[in-house]
Amino acid sequence: MKSSLVRQALILAALALVPGFVEAIYFRDKISWQSPVPASEMVTAAQARAWGSNAIWVDARPDAEFASDHVPGAVSLNEDRWNELLPQVLAVWSPEKKVVVYCSSLSCNASREVARRLRKEAQLPNVFVLKGGWEEWLKSKK
Repeated sequence: MKSSLVRQALILAALALVPGFVEAIYFRDKISWQSPVPASEMVTAAQARAWGSNAIWVDARPDAEFASDHVPGAVSLNEDRWNELLPQVLAVWSPEKKVVVYCSSLSCNASREVARRLRKEAQLPNVFVLKGGWEEWLKSKK
């Protein structure tokens, strides 16, 4: 009787794991930490630098990080102070300019959210997320 219950419990446990394994295999390329930003809306540091003065750099990191260091000429625009800081971005924006938004690293979501809001709420075209964020910018300076 006891071994029968153990066997049934093991079978149920194995069956319960099957959907998880199938989902892990099926969605392996859609891991939650991977960028939800389409490749067409991402830009590398080299590409953005090539735009020169036609690029507006937007730092989506918290104020303290921006104050510590940032891309030369960048303007701060983060979620916490969106309404207060947005006019600064709009003041330097013009239709021919491309906006490059960055935050701390590839796994940081702040740049994605700020870029999304710039496209949707501010109706700005040509808004890109810097692939790799601030960390990538620092590496590209070397």
